[in-house]
Amino acid sequence: MIRRRGALALGLALPGLAHAQATWPERPLRLIVGYPAGGPSDVFARLVAGQMGPRLGQGIVVENRPGGGAVLASETAARAPADGHTLMHVDNGILVYNPALYARLPYDPDRDFRGVGFIGRFPLYIVCRADAPFADFAALLAASRTRAATYGSPAVASPHHLAMELVKRRSGLAAEHVPYRGGGAAMQDLLAGSVDLVMIDTATGLPFIRDGRVRALAVLTEARTAEAPAVPSLRELGHDAVAFGWQGISVPRAVATPVVERLSAELVRAMQADEVQARTRALGIQTTGWSAAEFDAFVAAEAAAWRPLIRDLGIRLDS
Repeated sequence: MIRRRGALALGLALPGLAHAQATWPERPLRLIVGYPAGGPSDVFARLVAGQMGPRLGQGIVVENRPGGGAVLASETAARAPADGHTLMHVDNGILVYNPALYARLPYDPDRDFRGVGFIGRFPLYIVCRADAPFADFAALLAASRTRAATYGSPAVASPHHLAMELVKRRSGLAAEHVPYRGGGAAMQDLLAGSVDLVMIDTATGLPFIRDGRVRALAVLTEARTAEAPAVPSLRELGHDAVAFGWQGISVPRAVATPVVERLSAELVRAMQADEVQARTRALGIQTTGWSAAEFDAFVAAEAAAWRPLIRDLGIRLDS
């Protein structure tokens, strides 16, 4: 009797579930971004939304909720109904760094989110002024033994900041951090002579490298980049330091797998669109066709690598 009732209940539930998936999306979707309008995260969120919306048959509204390391935005997305109508723009900080940077978070990225897919990796460059006394990374390393260099980054606990701390550990470079409010401000102070170095991402730094206003001493990719082929990777120089800024899209954990798979497929198509590829190539951003499962595996590997380092460094944002 119990088995028959259970089977009957399941039989009644399955058509409803199938109907829900068949009619999704029933209304416009929202893509929550934890950063201000006009920044790199917002720009790529809007590019992707513009491509995905028409194929899904509903618009995707980008909703900016800046502040607090994107914690508020992340909590909002994590607590949203798991019906596939709320997406979260995610990055290193939201999914990897924040659990190590805050003693308490109102969301748990490992428990509350599942991946949809990858937007792209932003290579990171160590740059100095074009007239700096060190012509290459080896010269910088030698000079830092006499006087520690100063380096700028877009923010405390940004991928840039943490990448340089990794470089220091792996190479022996002596350098003191000077945080800024954005990469553009850090680059302007570099040109003005206020800091010796900047760790900068490709989207902000590549124009300065291309026009010769700064000298790139190394890139933190596994190998040299197509956009700056004369710049050696740190790994090539004998220092195993690989790091990127990156962006992706996630949804609340309980969103149905067929919905996630559809979103993932549309994100891959969006990233392959001519308009998006033209933008990513111009800025040196590296894209992939990762599935949702591949993105989740990437995030897990990043968490295993970076959270222990952050805790070891003692960097906190809630103290």
